[in-house]
Amino acid sequence: MKLYQLRSRQALPISMDKAWKFLSSPKNLKIITPDHMGFNIIAGGDRPMYPGQIIHYKVSPFPGITTKWVTEITHVKEGRYFVDEQRFGPYALWHHKHFINPLDNGVEMEDVIDYKLPFGFLGQLAHPLLVKKQLQQIFSYRENKLAELFGIMDGIPNEVEFKSI
Repeated sequence: MKLYQLRSRQALPISMDKAWKFLSSPKNLKIITPDHMGFNIIAGGDRPMYPGQIIHYKVSPFPGITTKWVTEITHVKEGRYFVDEQRFGPYALWHHKHFINPLDNGVEMEDVIDYKLPFGFLGQLAHPLLVKKQLQQIFSYRENKLAELFGIMDGIPNEVEFKSI
C-alpha cells in the first residue's frame, strides 16, 4: 500500500478572520478550482462548515470522466483549521487538513493531504503520469486565483511538495 502526501503553503496579506470566512465556506471551493474540472456542489454546501457536515460534489478530474465525490468535515477549530475526508470518490483515501496560520501582516494557508490511489500497482503507475500533475495544476490554479483575489505577500515563497510515505 503506497501513500502519498501533498503539502502546500501560501502567504496572503489578509486577516485571519477574512481568510477563515473565505476558506471555510464550501461554496468558495468552486472559485479556486479550475473550470475544466467541472466542479459543482450538489448538496451540503449551503451552510458554514461544521463537524459532521457531508458535502456532495460532481467533478471531472480528466476529460470525459465525471464522478461524484462525497466528503465529510470531520474536525473544525473555528478560525484556525478544518479537516475534510473523502467518504466516496476517486481516491482510496483522501484526508485533507486546512490550516490558517498567522503571519506578520497576513496569514499562511497550509494544506496537508494524505491520499492513496485505487487500483493497486496501476494506481501507482498513474500517480506520476496523471494524478500528481493534475494536483500540481489544481494547486497552481488555486495559488494564482487567491493571489488575484487577495494579493500576494512579497518575499515569502509559496510551495507545493509531494512525497511518498
